[in-house]
Amino acid sequence: MHVLTDSKLFRALLTLQQATHRHPHRLSAAVLVLLGGSAVTAFGVAPLASSPTLPPITALSTPIESPWLPDQLKALDDTGLLLHRTDVTRHSDTVDTVLQRLGVDDPTAAQFIRNDPVAGTLLQGRTGKSVTAEAQDGQLKRLVVRGPADSTSDFDTHFVRITVERIDDAQGVRYEAQRELVPLQTIERTASGTIRSSLFAAADAAGVPDGVTNQVAEIFGTDIDFRRELRVGDAFSVLYESYLADGEPVTWSGSAGRVLAARFINQGKVHDAVWFQEAGRKGAYFDLTGTSKTRAFLASPLAFSRVTSGFAMRFHPIHKTWRAHLGVDYGAPTGTPVRSVGDGSVSFAGWQNGYGNVVQVQHSGNRMTVYAHLSRIDVRRGQKIDQGTRIGAVGATGWATGPHLHFEFKVAGKHVDPMKIARAAETLQLSPQALATFRQTALVTAQRLDSANDRQTAGLRTAPRFE
Repeated sequence: MHVLTDSKLFRALLTLQQATHRHPHRLSAAVLVLLGGSAVTAFGVAPLASSPTLPPITALSTPIESPWLPDQLKALDDTGLLLHRTDVTRHSDTVDTVLQRLGVDDPTAAQFIRNDPVAGTLLQGRTGKSVTAEAQDGQLKRLVVRGPADSTSDFDTHFVRITVERIDDAQGVRYEAQRELVPLQTIERTASGTIRSSLFAAADAAGVPDGVTNQVAEIFGTDIDFRRELRVGDAFSVLYESYLADGEPVTWSGSAGRVLAARFINQGKVHDAVWFQEAGRKGAYFDLTGTSKTRAFLASPLAFSRVTSGFAMRFHPIHKTWRAHLGVDYGAPTGTPVRSVGDGSVSFAGWQNGYGNVVQVQHSGNRMTVYAHLSRIDVRRGQKIDQGTRIGAVGATGWATGPHLHFEFKVAGKHVDPMKIARAAETLQLSPQALATFRQTALVTAQRLDSANDRQTAGLRTAPRFE
């Protein structure tokens, strides 16, 4: 081993000090490399730690005496487990597919339902009927079907309940069916939503039925063009009637109750509507000041719905021009109902060259509407019709390359913008006595809309003050 003397050690330290002053950065780098290499070396040669030995696992089992459990198990074996399941009818259903979804494997019950004149109406009429089964070991004990009333006058007030019951007696096993007309229970619900992609997507997220969404679009149809003016961030609140059948929400189509009040915020502008019926007159919707939302002309000949919400005005495919100065082209599937936008009489119903099947309706004030390219015509010349009357269906007759409705509005023979006419059309006016009553009702309703609206879009509006 080489040992430095005191003089040699002193000279070595002096040399190191001078080098440090001349090359401080190089010395720092050398030290880092030396330390890094040492670390890598240490990492490379460090032995892997051996895994610790796990302690042995000992399983302990202790019997627990339960004097009542054997009795319960025996009772289940003796009686079987009674299961309750609920589903709704579908377009492609048969009796067997419905029972299968309900966990029923009972050929005798299936045959009875198919052949019985009462139980056999299970799959007749509208889809979406509620079906509840009580089954034991796959055998049907009881089946309850709830669906819409057959009569139009009872549709919004009653429902049909069909009960199929299994009878076990001395004569053997048989089934009995009973049909009843039962009053619906009506409750009020509130909901709010914000537009992210479409009105129906927002309504679905808020749990609002399609029938209610359609009503909201119709109520504000002259204020908002829902096919062109809807924007992301728009919001709505709605107070509506909801029907219950035996305490359960009604599931069949077309069963939405009336909208009692609604608020729609479109591009920052607030629109309100409240249902009100003055004694001796038809009910209608009014804004919070008492101005009617119901006008002499509808904004569109196509009712807004999930079917039509994705369609809009089109570029004319043959003339290659935007024909909005002469009319409006609404793209929609063949068969979509077309309605009259106002009261009037049919002045023409038939074929007319490029228009194909066309209907012309004469209205008061020298105003006329034209509905062209119809797949069929449901009115006749000279017939008196009301606003909303179905006059035909969308088609592609005449000079049309695809199904759509060509709609025109004329005043004194000149074409005008239908939306402008609808927004400027005359409205229903309340009497002074009814107006005072309405304002009291509207104030309470507005507060309810505020509460619903605050849960979705806080602070957008407060209830107005009435002088």
